Amino acid sequence: MRIHMTPEWSDFRIFLAVAREGTLGAGARRLGLTQPTMGRRLKALEAALGTVLFQRTSDGFVLTDEGRLLLPHAERMEEEAIAVERGLAGSRNELDGLIRISSSDWFGVHVLSPLLAGFSRRHPKVVIELLTDSRLLNLSRREADLVFRIRPFTEVDVISRKFTHVEYGLYVPEGFPDPVIGDGASLSVVTMDEAFGSMPDVAWLRESFPGAFVAMRSNNRDVQARLCAGGAGMAVLPVPLGNRTSGIRRVELQAPPPGRDTWLGYHRDMRRLPRLRALLDFLIAAI
Repeated sequence: MRIHMTPEWSDFRIFLAVAREGTLGAGARRLGLTQPTMGRRLKALEAALGTVLFQRTSDGFVLTDEGRLLLPHAERMEEEAIAVERGLAGSRNELDGLIRISSSDWFGVHVLSPLLAGFSRRHPKVVIELLTDSRLLNLSRREADLVFRIRPFTEVDVISRKFTHVEYGLYVPEGFPDPVIGDGASLSVVTMDEAFGSMPDVAWLRESFPGAFVAMRSNNRDVQARLCAGGAGMAVLPVPLGNRTSGIRRVELQAPPPGRDTWLGYHRDMRRLPRLRALLDFLIAAI
């Protein structure tokens, strides 16, 4: 691979974004750039390296042989650059700057948002960016600084702990009679979509009311709550969400649906970052 001029690291970031997303548009959204800028910078990188890195097809951008050779080198460059950023961030002492947090949609709205508002009042110079996303964002790449999720973290470079246990309950529209655990042939339910069919609360609902009709499915808990309130059927919901939703009520059961633990995790290089430590202490004390 013959080098014509020295490429810039920022151009390698563009290469990685296109390689991971498959299109200029998706890569641009990932980096917060415009598509024309992405195209120009990618051409500049190819000119600097003296080779074509992608084959442009109707389905998107496909790595050429040269692109595949470059990919692991660019990923190592990215790892080193991010390690430098984490190290510098972790050495700062003042309580200002950005903390990017990732969580599920309902947890971000009904659990984290009230807590984060309180932290913001106490530390107004710390900017909180809350991303409610079903994707598991990468802590090593600093796609997020602090992640909340229902699965324990197994990555060796991530510090994690159990944050809280969330109770789940069975909810019905206001005015509806209590359903009786059993066949449930005359009942309708609102539940998760089939991609999440193995979740414990979904299995409980299926086992408790095997004959019930699945009226609606959604991967969004807030949507499920509103569907329940609208009369579409009963639903198993996290209690912090269900109790805050008007038009529905919780059914008292001797054996309620299983709850879920929520875990928090952050990269070990960030453990000395004062603003992150302050936020963790605040959240743990509040919860």
